[in-house]
Amino acid sequence: MVQKKKGSNYIAGEAIERVLPVTNKYWFQFSHLLKLNLILLVPLLSSSVAGYDGKLESSASNFYMTNISIGSLMNGLQTLPQWKEYFNHPQGALLGLVNAAQSIGSVVALPAVGMLSDKFGRKKVLLSGIIIILIATIIGATSINMAMLVISRIVVGAGGMLVVQPSPMLIAELSYPTHRGKYTSAFWTMYYLGAILASWVTFGTQDYTSTMSWRIPTILQACWPLVQLTAIWWLPESPRWLVANDRAHEARAILCKHHAGGDLDSALVNLEMEEIAESIQLERTAASGGWGWGALVATPGNRKRLFIAVFLGSAAQWNGIGVVSYYLTLVLDSVGITDVFMQTLINGLLQIFNFWAALSAAFLVDRLGRRVLFLWSGVGMLVSYIVWTACSAVNSNTGSKPAGIVVVVCLFTFFFHYDIAYTPLLMSYPTEIFPYTLRSKGLTCELLSIYASLVIAAFVNPIGLENIGWRYYIVFCCFLVVILAVTYFVFPETKGYSLEEIAEIFDGPGVALDSAFVKEDNEKGGIERIENKDV
Repeated sequence: MVQKKKGSNYIAGEAIERVLPVTNKYWFQFSHLLKLNLILLVPLLSSSVAGYDGKLESSASNFYMTNISIGSLMNGLQTLPQWKEYFNHPQGALLGLVNAAQSIGSVVALPAVGMLSDKFGRKKVLLSGIIIILIATIIGATSINMAMLVISRIVVGAGGMLVVQPSPMLIAELSYPTHRGKYTSAFWTMYYLGAILASWVTFGTQDYTSTMSWRIPTILQACWPLVQLTAIWWLPESPRWLVANDRAHEARAILCKHHAGGDLDSALVNLEMEEIAESIQLERTAASGGWGWGALVATPGNRKRLFIAVFLGSAAQWNGIGVVSYYLTLVLDSVGITDVFMQTLINGLLQIFNFWAALSAAFLVDRLGRRVLFLWSGVGMLVSYIVWTACSAVNSNTGSKPAGIVVVVCLFTFFFHYDIAYTPLLMSYPTEIFPYTLRSKGLTCELLSIYASLVIAAFVNPIGLENIGWRYYIVFCCFLVVILAVTYFVFPETKGYSLEEIAEIFDGPGVALDSAFVKEDNEKGGIERIENKDV
């Protein structure tokens, strides 16, 4: 059998694909795979929980949005006169505290989340986060004063980190091998389901005269967590976490049930167990100094992983997304769309557009590859920003309505190119590149990078826009050039590698060694497989 170059024409890695079942059926025609993918909706919806209150992607605009919600519960509530009157028109530092409360809770909880995920397992941390968010929702929906509202948002922020951080790891470590790329990429795409719900609920309750105009959107913050809670009992723990905690028999039982339909002698499960056990053992041997935070910088491969994660978290905020969100209201005003009804309607439609773009990219991630999507995104955002900056200058200097319309078009093209990479790959790419022993800590570092960038952007962007206007966009044009260059020279392709084999990209050949099972199979000439549809 002709050997193909690893990573070239495979989805889950050459070794894994050699032992996949030979079939002409689609994956949903297998009951065990259908059940697995349905139950993985539990961690998948964690990003929808975050998206309901606009965390991570649009939070940079939370501090300085004027009168339109960008997929955020809090921004939406601040557009409602009923909310303003009930809380005595909060302004200045008090309003800033309300907006920042959730981020404060997230940052406080984040350092502990990584350790909790490794110590107690991904599932238990996720469950605790769901319960905390439900409690916080009750406090927020029944708020009678500003103190209760602030406390509820701090608790929501802490609970949100317990929900978001372990979920992509659970998806990556539990997914069927050929589904991992699509499912992990779909994770942050579901962010827009939360944003869509928040946008349209606020849109629908804006004419209510009672406090229910803001209590109903607050109550519905529990929507996605309740869906997760009802189904989490059927969600298994990560097999990799179980193996790492000397519970390999449980891990094998989970893989046999969900990857092989109960076949105890499955060649696929045998290979998966061998790769997982071997990889974790190699990581333990290599980590002579322990598995602490210092391991993130202990080797050249780990330093590269850490750089990519931190850079990606910062790039997701400094590629201009916060200013684009902020500019939506100004652009709509400049072209004569000043009615709040129309602006909130456009915002709701924009969230649907974002969801479509991101989900389309998630489905293409195994066909096009992660690197292609990042580069395509970088080029598209840069071109959009350059045209946008030029037309903004014309609109600002001459009041040209056509130039303003072009800016609106550029806004949508920018969002599209942002969505095809920085939504599906924001969490999935770092999840893939870190080995098991560092995966939780690596994601924690990325999230810290995101929040640090949000805090800086919250203070810098308004000052830049106020003092130099459209010229401030030139700064982001420069940032986008840097982001594109770093992506081109530093970000490797992970398409075609199993979760364990990706270590070879960063640490060199021989790190993810072939198991005895695969070596024996290769000696016999391999397993000839027909092209299957989607298993």
